[in-house]
Amino acid sequence: MGDYAVDLSVLADEGLFKSFDASCFSEGSLNKFMGLGKSAWSSARQTLQTILSSESAVIRDNEALKARALIPLATVIMELPAKIGDYTDCYASRQHATNVGIMFRGADNALQPNWLHLPVAYHGRASSIVVSGTDFRRPCGQLFKDANDPNQGSVYGPSMLMDFELEMGCFVGPGNPLGEPITMDTVDDHVFGFVLLNDWSARDIQKWEYVPLGPFGAKNFCSTISPWVVTTEALEPFRTATSTGKQDPEPLPYLREPGYSSYDVDLRVSIRAEDIGSEPFEVSHSNFKNMYWTHRQQLVHHTVTGCNMNPGDLIGSGTISGDEPGTYGSMLELCWKGTKPIKIKEGVERKFLRDGDTVVMSGVCHGPNYKVGFGTCEGKVLPAVPFKGI
Repeated sequence: MGDYAVDLSVLADEGLFKSFDASCFSEGSLNKFMGLGKSAWSSARQTLQTILSSESAVIRDNEALKARALIPLATVIMELPAKIGDYTDCYASRQHATNVGIMFRGADNALQPNWLHLPVAYHGRASSIVVSGTDFRRPCGQLFKDANDPNQGSVYGPSMLMDFELEMGCFVGPGNPLGEPITMDTVDDHVFGFVLLNDWSARDIQKWEYVPLGPFGAKNFCSTISPWVVTTEALEPFRTATSTGKQDPEPLPYLREPGYSSYDVDLRVSIRAEDIGSEPFEVSHSNFKNMYWTHRQQLVHHTVTGCNMNPGDLIGSGTISGDEPGTYGSMLELCWKGTKPIKIKEGVERKFLRDGDTVVMSGVCHGPNYKVGFGTCEGKVLPAVPFKGI
């Protein structure tokens, strides 16, 4: 609420939430609340809208309650909103997948044969997901000894091709029993809300290791999310058709989404650094509606084999890229594998991220005379510390 955070455990102690067990707000994470489902989420939202409105005297005229429930944001240290048991990252933007495919396989073989038939994904590392504002060290790992001759093997060293990936993270609410897939008819009941996500990537480590099973050390060292979760109910006014308009070929029946919709979320990426100056430099301006495979299709496909999801599980959308170069969601694309440096000002450019660079992602939904914001998702690249035993 403006410059304040509202402590829901204080409001719960006052008995203001009537239709569900509000003791969940005294937990150290949102997992229990996420697991209660849509009726509890909606009830909590309606209660808050009522008691926090200017017409309500519940908090406005109760100075003691106001002092306990409203906490200045400047004094708040944000933490991860959930205990993330499992994390899966998708590869669901057609523009991003096509761009990367052209770079590494050529235009005639940009998309692999399966890409248009299912949401491609890999299982990530939940333990290294951090909250916005957490700095991390540039990773070290195995790199090509000779990029033109893979048979030469590898060397050990710090990644020289550090990158960001502009994504959104979808938090799962109620899970599903093992062996019982989530269907398109019920998938919205299992989606709690969204955060911004930066899936940091070490491109040179990734290039050496990804065959045949995909990313491993190139992405397990750190992923950053914004701390405030925007619920699907809050996003409903911004539901919109995807930029793609339709899927061709039509997916299998279990993946066909009535309406084929996404959310109109204005997304921006900037870099802040000493050589850039006092103001961050914007490098990308994209939108969540650019995704080809939607979050609903991603979750449904994730469970089609019977995989069981749990409250607080996180699904990354995959890099969100648009049609134009300024809308690409990674440095790999923006600089086209380092061949087209971004000119920031005289004598200052970027191909990939340098030590000391802070990447700032933001997301906003623009409504008539109001907006719904996701805050920022920030992280700073610190110098690598190579392992001394190598």
